[in-house]
Amino acid sequence: MANLSGFSTAAIAAFSTDQVQAWTTADVASLTTAQVAALTTNQIVALKSQQTGALSTAGVAALTTNQIVAMETADAAALKTSQIAALSTTQVSKLTTDQVAALTTAQAATLKTEQIANLTTDQVVALTSTQVGALSTSGVAALTTNQLVAMETADLGALKSTQVAALTTNQVVALTTDQIANLSTNVVAALTTDQVSKLTTNQIVALSTNGVGAISTKAIAALTTNQLAAMETVDVASLKTAQISALSTDQISKLSTDQIVNLTSAQVSALTTAGVAALSTNQLVAMETADLAALKTSQ
Repeated sequence: MANLSGFSTAAIAAFSTDQVQAWTTADVASLTTAQVAALTTNQIVALKSQQTGALSTAGVAALTTNQIVAMETADAAALKTSQIAALSTTQVSKLTTDQVAALTTAQAATLKTEQIANLTTDQVVALTSTQVGALSTSGVAALTTNQLVAMETADLGALKSTQVAALTTNQVVALTTDQIANLSTNVVAALTTDQVSKLTTNQIVALSTNGVGAISTKAIAALTTNQLAAMETVDVASLKTAQISALSTDQISKLSTDQIVNLTSAQVSALTTAGVAALSTNQLVAMETADLAALKTSQ
């Protein structure tokens, strides 16, 4: 047949599903936008994956929302990246959760910022960790706070360091305490100083001990005194010596006596001379004798 463009839209809609399945990829590629829009949902279901992949980008853009919903998951996964990019935000928002979950990583990586921003929360939940990790950095930055809050903890953990760095402070602050508590050390380590300094005190408390230990030294130095004061004693005790050395004199002076008591000898020894000088008499009195003994002569 080779060219279907000469048929009327009514004639196209009249083809049986068996006849549709007999179309070659060249036949499908020849369909006009009006003809594509005229296909019945049964005809859409009848299309094979290679036929769906043969639709022109203009043809894909002409698919109605009912046709999109009717498309089998295997066919949706067979769409070329150029076809995915041609989908309107309305079309993307109508993809079923099964279709979304079936998208390849190449397709997920192709999603434009406006397409990602228009995903429903159910669609965001349907994304696999591999798909989330494939999203472009601009796509991640385009996620709404509602979408981020809906994201499963395993998917957040799949974010690459470049994706984490692309998050705005508003997005980071919107993360739930459960999400914060389950962040992988790789994700926490990728947080920028600006992102860390904007975490709420509740989010600071929610960080796991391993998470606190993964904060970069630059980000530790950016913590506000309120954030540091909110940190649980067990988390303060888990700080690496490099993190302790990065604390400013103002930060050290605001540590509670409970936090001071829980410092290890190695941590006390890691304090800078300026840091030791910033300790108040109450803090020094609270310090255990073994920790005092760990002070260097230079301190």
